[in-house]
Formats: sequence, C-alpha cells, structure tokens
Amino acid sequence: MEAYLLDWANLLVRWLHLIAGIAWIGASFYFVMLDTSLKAPKNPEDAKRGVFGELWAVHGGGFYHSQKYLTGPKHEPLSHDLHWSKWEAYTTWLSGMGMMAIVYWIGASSYLIDSQVMALSPAAAIGISIAFLVAGWVFYDVLCRNMVGRDGLLVAIVFVFVMAANYLLHQVFSARGAYIHVGAMIGTMMAANVFFHIIPGQKRMVEQIRRGEPVDAKPGIVGKQRSVHNTYFTLPVLFIMISNHYPMTYANPNGWLVLGVLMVAGVLIRQFFVLRHRGQVKWWLPAAGAALILLLMVLMAPRQVDASGDKVSFATVRQVMDQRCVSCHAEKPSYEGFVQAPKGVMLENPEQIAQHAAKIAETVASGYMPLGNLTHITAQERETIAIWHAQGASTAN
Repeated sequence: MEAYLLDWANLLVRWLHLIAGIAWIGASFYFVMLDTSLKAPKNPEDAKRGVFGELWAVHGGGFYHSQKYLTGPKHEPLSHDLHWSKWEAYTTWLSGMGMMAIVYWIGASSYLIDSQVMALSPAAAIGISIAFLVAGWVFYDVLCRNMVGRDGLLVAIVFVFVMAANYLLHQVFSARGAYIHVGAMIGTMMAANVFFHIIPGQKRMVEQIRRGEPVDAKPGIVGKQRSVHNTYFTLPVLFIMISNHYPMTYANPNGWLVLGVLMVAGVLIRQFFVLRHRGQVKWWLPAAGAALILLLMVLMAPRQVDASGDKVSFATVRQVMDQRCVSCHAEKPSYEGFVQAPKGVMLENPEQIAQHAAKIAETVASGYMPLGNLTHITAQERETIAIWHAQGASTAN
C-alpha cells in the first residue's frame, strides 16, 4: 500500500510541477518578448509621464497596449492594483522539491545511489543532495552580487561553475540522479532569484514611488540581471526535466559532457529568440545549436556489435532476465519499493521479452538498466544480450 500511495503522490506532484512550470515559463517568455520588443513612445506626453517604451499587440480578438516605466509613472499615483508574477515560480520550485523527495530521497537506493560510482548510505546521499542545492545557490548569489554590470565575465564564470558541479555530481550519484541535481540546482537559482531579489526589489521601488521619494534604480538593475539569467537557464532545465525518459544521454560514459553540450545548444537557441524579438534575426544561433545536437547524435551512436560468433541461445538470455530483471519487471514485482513494473514493461515470458528486445538491448548495453545495477549484472551478461539482439533476438531455444 505504501508503494501504491507513493505512486499517486508522484503522479499528482509531477502534474502540479508541470502545470506550474508551464505558467512560470510562459510568463517569463512573454515578459522577455515584451521587454525586447518595446519601441520608444510615440506620444510625447507619454514620455513626460515616464514611459520608457511601449508595444501594441493583438491576441484573441483584442488589441493590447503595453507600456513600461523604468522607475514608475511621473506626476501621477501608482495603481494599487498591481499584478505580481511570483507564485508560478514558487509553486514550480516547491513541487520540484516534492518530486525530488518522492523519487530521489525516498527512493535513494534505487534512483540516487549507484554503488559503482560511490558507495553511499541513503542518509549520506540525501545530505549531499541538499548541500549541493544550497551551496549552488550561495556561490551563484555571491558571484552575482559582486559582478553587477560585468555580465560577460559573470556568464562565463557561471557556466564554468555549472559544468564543474555537473562533473562532480556524476562522481557522486547515479547518472540519472546527477542530471536531475544539475537541473534542481539551476532551478533553485531561478526560484531564489525571484524570491530574494526580483520581487523584494520591485516591492522596495513600489514603496518609494508611493511615498513620493526618489526611486533607487539599483533593485531594477539587479532584478533585470537575474531575470535575464533565468530566461537562459530555462531550456537547459526543461531538457533535464524530460531527460529521465532518454537514458542514451545520461547513461553515456561521458554523460556529464553530453549534458553540457545540450545545455549550450539550448542557450544558443534561446538567444536566437531573444534577439529576434529585438528585430535581429541571427540564423547562425539555432544552426549552431542544431549542429551541436547532430554532432552528439553521431558521436553517441551505439557501436556495432559483432554477431558473427557462436549463436546466443534464448535460454541463456532468459536466465539473465530472470536473475537480473524480473524482480522489478514483473506483474507483481518482488523488489522492495516497486508496486508495478517500471513503465509497464514486464519480462516474465518469451513474448514479453521479444516485444521489448530492442529496448532491452539498448538500456542494458548503455548501463542504465538495471537501475544502479542493484541486481549486479555483469559486463559479460550485458554483452551477451547485445549479441543476442544483433543476431535477431530469437526466442526459440
């Protein structure tokens, strides 16, 4: 019953995380588009009122006129009916941490720890997990506080830091666990940017405007810096959110480098859209991103298996399945913590094994399965399955 309830918790929190993430990312993308599409106000009276830029838009059968004030309107009161974009960010982060707890902390033995990488107790793994998230934010925040206005150098240092953390995480956790922690670390930076800087800075500016005091522009500058960082973090984090479905990426022997290349590709593609909103169309950016992905596809292509030797009998493969796979991939799994077969894949009879032969060969050869090698499959057994599949994956003995 406990595993069944955890499955429901996983489903509902994951659903909430997806909904909140869509809302946050949608709002972020919209405001980046708005900010980079602004034109100088055409009406001189608007400029006198403090309008920095404006945008006319059409959507859903209506027309919209957006105006931006850098430090609030001049010579008129600021409306009390302000819309704040914050709960989307907070809900995304909180639900993400809920997912982290349900999948990677409660299920640390299965999803976070790989004894072939580092032998950890669940408590130690969870402690390291939390420490990485906290330390990542602290280091990033200190950097940003001390490098306002030095954006080029700051971006370079942040990238090196993220890649260093990415590499270190792969030396501690399972490959899947390492990937999700890179995403969680960046997601924590993004949400903390909103909570500690963007919203408090905006509130201070609102209070100054309403008291009739000179408005300090620094909170707006800092908020802009953090907001820009968030928009470039978005595509890498989105990739990491879906990466657990694609073990060919994180189960690669150089999975940390694969992740780094894909993050760079995401940033290049995002930069194309940011500049496009400004009227600058630079096709080399998405072309470079696509080229990096194509290069990965070529370099990561599975090696050809030599199937010219003795024929591997299905009985041999079936024995490996029974010893290493069926404890989880069964109608009623016997492995603790599994109430149903992962992804509904059952491997209890020849028909089921034949149905999933290609996926079995891929995931076993990559090292992704069994999870954390909990059932201690050997390199020879992995090779045997690869050869069996290359020879036609016959289930006839």
